[in-house]
Amino acid sequence: MSFEGGSISFRLFYLPRDLPNNAVERFTKFVVPPLQHLKEAPVNGWVTGRHLLDRQINKDTAYFGGYLRMTLMRAERKIPTSLFRAECRMEELARQQAMGVAALPAKIRGEIKKQITERLLPTMPPTLKGITLVYDENSRLMFVSALSEKQVEAFNVSFGQTMQMQPILLTPSSMAAWRRKVDVRDWDPASFSPEVESEPGEETVGLDFLTWLLFASEARGGIFQVPDIGEVGVMVEGPLMFVMEGAGAHEAVLRKGEPVFSVEAKTALMSGKKLRRAKVSFARGNETWQCTLDAQDFAFRSLRLPDTEALDPVGRFQERMRHLDTFNGVLFGMYERFLDERADAGRWASTLKEVHKWLADRGARK
Repeated sequence: MSFEGGSISFRLFYLPRDLPNNAVERFTKFVVPPLQHLKEAPVNGWVTGRHLLDRQINKDTAYFGGYLRMTLMRAERKIPTSLFRAECRMEELARQQAMGVAALPAKIRGEIKKQITERLLPTMPPTLKGITLVYDENSRLMFVSALSEKQVEAFNVSFGQTMQMQPILLTPSSMAAWRRKVDVRDWDPASFSPEVESEPGEETVGLDFLTWLLFASEARGGIFQVPDIGEVGVMVEGPLMFVMEGAGAHEAVLRKGEPVFSVEAKTALMSGKKLRRAKVSFARGNETWQCTLDAQDFAFRSLRLPDTEALDPVGRFQERMRHLDTFNGVLFGMYERFLDERADAGRWASTLKEVHKWLADRGARK
């Protein structure tokens, strides 16, 4: 899955200021070391977005179609577990036979493991992994193929060291602060169920948004006017993951059939659970965007973009980035609509009454 073709999985970052004029030179300073120097310890560094072995970083290779495209590469040598165990066991049996014992002391077994590691590790081919970034200079948005917290942390450290600037990971709370200058920690908790009272707890603004999006797509017709985008259709589909902090079953995952309209979905919502992960589709005319949205962190998995018409690689990439920009426009537009409702106490009270009625009247399809 790359930004050049197929589906895309990514997190969004925002830069507080423009990149420095010598950004390419800074990437070059922290280029990954040559792999022939790779020993036991893993190495990290930058390569271009062309491939994981491209250490030739310059303005021609760092930019593609007008976008900065770089990859944080990690290289390490690993001995396959099965091979390591077999080699160690073979040596242990030989030592046991030579010493005439049924078992070896722990110290000798440790020495064998060290010797096997020193012998095999230099012969192992390096394992390469990459986290790719694509940066839009106009919006200062950065698309980064880091999903796990470990990947995000590694990217933050390396990018901050390289640019002397810390990128801002766009989570539900940081996006609310950026787009609407609101601190979601000031909000009282909200229950979407008419049968469960809201209680203070972990911040759930992302879950509130996705649950609200399910409600809005059904109860409000699913067609919305999005600023700078136009009329957009919104649909929320399964698989669905509902979560709730506290005692009892706090997670429910619904798959197969039509989980959105299932009795189990209504039961989860009525019990106070909120929607954490679902497949979300946006449609404008004949164009469709579809991804799995993890609302807790705003992680976008397997985003499918509309088809491109360009035949050359640069043209295709530029079209895909324009489609990605439209996806962001819809996402930001819908999230800001939700934030505006959520921040207005009177409107939000009215919205919750509407949500409670929708949920109480919601039937299941058979």
